[in-house]
Order: sequence, then structure tokens, then C-alpha cells
Amino acid sequence: MSLFNRIFSSSEKETTAFPWIPLQDEGQLEDLKMASKSKPQIVFKHSTSCGLSSMILRRFEKSQLQAEVEADYYYLDLIRFRQLSNTIAEMFEVPHQSPQLLIVRDGKLRAHASHSAVLDLSTEQE
Repeated sequence: MSLFNRIFSSSEKETTAFPWIPLQDEGQLEDLKMASKSKPQIVFKHSTSCGLSSMILRRFEKSQLQAEVEADYYYLDLIRFRQLSNTIAEMFEVPHQSPQLLIVRDGKLRAHASHSAVLDLSTEQE
């Protein structure tokens, strides 16, 4: 059993839970806009039935853990909360897409990207 543990429990494979805040109701959107006045609020819209979206999500998490950006990270499950995604699309005047990343600062949408472009979008403060 110790050989098995050494192979699959490498100290290099440190896993850190990503600090997602589940985005599940419209009431959170006003809180998100208010909090964006002190630090960026990042929304990741994810389709749990899409392989591309899952791959982008994992890569995004890894890049953000390495970058150590000071922000709040919201996770929106598009399958369960499609109406909330539509509300966000209307509020910030962006099309509904998946995966999609939105960066909110000072109460306004400052940047957004979808599909693989999510990984090219900088979450660093300007």
C-alpha cells in the first residue's frame, strides 16, 4: 500500500480547493456590484454538460491559483440557473455564452470573454 501512496500521493500534486462563491440568486448581483468597488468580482459561467467548459474551468482555476489575484470568484452553473445567466446578460449587456468570464469593477463590467478566450483574459487589476 505504501508504494501505491507514493505513486498517487506525490507532494507535488498539492490540491487546493478553489474559493468559488456559488452564484444562485439575483439578490447576489447587487452585493457583487457593491463589492466590486473594493476589489474585482469575477464571474465564471459554466455549463456542467459541456466538456470544453469543464476543461476551461480547470485551466482557469489553475491559472488563478498561480496568479494569486485578490478578487472574489463567483461560479454560475448554467444548467441549474439559466434564468440568472439571462439576467446577468441583460444587466451587463453581454450575450449569454458558455464558458464565459466576466470581470466587474466599480459596479461595471470591465472585461468579458467566452470559450477558450477566457484563458487569455487578464484578471489582474489595471
